[in-house]
Amino acid sequence: MSVWERLVGQGDAVQVLQAAARAGAAVAHGESAAAGALSHSWLFTGPPGSGRSVAARALAAALQCDHPENPGCGQCAACRTVLAGTHPDVKIVATEGLSLKVDDMRELVRRAGSKPVLGRWSVIVIEDADRLGERAADALLKAVEEPPPQTIFMLCAPSTHPDDVSVTIRSRCRHLNLRTPPADAVAHVLREDGLDSETAAWAAAAGQGHIGRSRRLARDAAARDNRAAVLAIPASLTSLRACMKAAAHLISSAEAEAKAISESLDETEVDQLKTALGMGATGKGAVGGVRGAAGQIKDLEKKQKMRLTRNVRDSLDRALVDLAAFYRDVLLVQNRAEVPRAHPDFDDDVRAVAVQVPQAGVLQRIDAILACRTALEQNVKPTIAVEALMAALRL
Repeated sequence: MSVWERLVGQGDAVQVLQAAARAGAAVAHGESAAAGALSHSWLFTGPPGSGRSVAARALAAALQCDHPENPGCGQCAACRTVLAGTHPDVKIVATEGLSLKVDDMRELVRRAGSKPVLGRWSVIVIEDADRLGERAADALLKAVEEPPPQTIFMLCAPSTHPDDVSVTIRSRCRHLNLRTPPADAVAHVLREDGLDSETAAWAAAAGQGHIGRSRRLARDAAARDNRAAVLAIPASLTSLRACMKAAAHLISSAEAEAKAISESLDETEVDQLKTALGMGATGKGAVGGVRGAAGQIKDLEKKQKMRLTRNVRDSLDRALVDLAAFYRDVLLVQNRAEVPRAHPDFDDDVRAVAVQVPQAGVLQRIDAILACRTALEQNVKPTIAVEALMAALRL
């Protein structure tokens, strides 16, 4: 399986990336390459689930591939180690918190000046470029403007909007936009995973083009229950009390989901750090840990708290995406459009809302959902943002 097969429903983008990989192989061997085929700074954009980071990793693997005549083979040691995240010349930068820190970017810029150790290129992939603060973006800008000859930057963000990527960084990068994979392409992937055709088709539609989300819905009963609870909300909002109850349920579910994810990681991380610091060691030569150990543990706990906060917001965002798709289905019903719906299994609720809410009201509700997503991105307290949304969705 080549690295390009991981990019589902992105035929046009794959052609661009394959040309860049061939150009990179040519340049690395001292040959001429097609003008403009290879850029030292890339910006991958697209909606969640479109495969931004997958595309970046695929290009990184192809640039390091041991087979220059077929870059991106997916079988050689270079491709496998890049995809596994263990290649010494490919640095993957992601954050479990709400933002990327300026100190991390400065260290990244320093690293970018080093020559590759094993491969042809030194590649730096920033998966959450939209989480760069102003100072962090400024620290990165110079390196993106004038990267060292053997260094390639790849930034991933939802869009080219200034709220996601600064205008100056955007102008220095080659932009490649990815689309939402079509449902039939996602369903094909799920069938290859071993799912039956009916389940694959349902999960592909319910996941709205997000392969990871579709896989989770197909395999995880808890994820299906959470989705069902969210989609039952619009038809239930018959009073202000019902709105507040729905908001409380949505937030508590997001917090419970985030806590379950975090708890599975937090204790292990703390234990590993304590072991690395020598805390609790006994016997001859034990020194009872290194100086500053308490501070390092405190820093880890702070990062874990930030991860929990982000997981809560990510869980809420998934719920809001489902709600927006619900009201899209309402519009399709009202206009008798012959277009596949995102939530055909909630057709009764969709039709009930379609009767009670005029088209202008449906559009207002979609706008309210988008405004809530923006508020959460801007660190508005979830309780305030979600309660305001539920009141706006009231029948």
